[in-house]
Amino acid sequence: MTDITAALAPPPAAAQGSVARRIWATAWRSPAFQAGFWILLVLVLASLIVPALSPVDATKMAIKEKFLPPLFLGEGWSWAHPLGTDQLGRDMLMRCLVGLRYSMMIGVLTVVIMFVVGCGLGLLAGFKGGWWDVIIMRITDAQLSIPMIILAITILGISKPTVPTIILVLALSGWPLYARVARSAAVTESGKEYVRGLRVLGAGDWRILLLFAAPNILPPIAFVAVLDIARMMIFEAILGFLGLGIQPPTPSFGSIIADSRKYLINAWWIGTSPGLFLAVALTAINLMGAAFETARNTIHGSAR
Repeated sequence: MTDITAALAPPPAAAQGSVARRIWATAWRSPAFQAGFWILLVLVLASLIVPALSPVDATKMAIKEKFLPPLFLGEGWSWAHPLGTDQLGRDMLMRCLVGLRYSMMIGVLTVVIMFVVGCGLGLLAGFKGGWWDVIIMRITDAQLSIPMIILAITILGISKPTVPTIILVLALSGWPLYARVARSAAVTESGKEYVRGLRVLGAGDWRILLLFAAPNILPPIAFVAVLDIARMMIFEAILGFLGLGIQPPTPSFGSIIADSRKYLINAWWIGTSPGLFLAVALTAINLMGAAFETARNTIHGSAR
């Protein structure tokens, strides 16, 4: 009896966490991941520290200093405004850094909510089956039938766009994808020997799901979710461009680019600066996410 119990026992906690550690270690050895990591770290620290320490306010207007060009480009540039100023004399560097802070905050929090809600419902549907599966998957199908941007525009168009509202709207649009992936993984996991063994030994479904199955399923999904941060940042910029994002005077990438359309010829830096910041941040995140996905596929392939 002891041998049978040992054979049917679940993998130890160390084995459950080893997959996540192996994915991280494999990704970290990638030059692309390290480049993305350090670029993103610099951007995050700059967006948090520089606006807090700088005497220049991102929302302070100075009409006499409007349309100052970036350093060494054109006449009238100033060391106090290395990326120039906009049509109201506001410093473009501070506005881009504050916009980056909000964009990354919205991207990260949105993905966290999507991951928790989507994976939680997906694990429940795949592991419990029956009516749980039917109801959750029908809700998921209904949600997937509505395009994300249409849903976001509809909700934000009839309510006041605030940071919490934007996060909840984007999360509401994106959780079904995680639910489907988690459900598929849960169905596979529920058929493994250790799960059947735990049930024979009297363990309930909730205990098996929370203590043993979830730690095996969620880490690989969490690593790949890094890519969704970039996607949510793009959607936040789109909403800001349409006037449904963070409202002025708080700067956001989308609103800055939207306001710059009138000045693209004479003051091109107003729209180019936030575009470059967003492009660099997205590139860094995508490098990290792609490295995580490659590492996950490599480890899963070797496990087979």
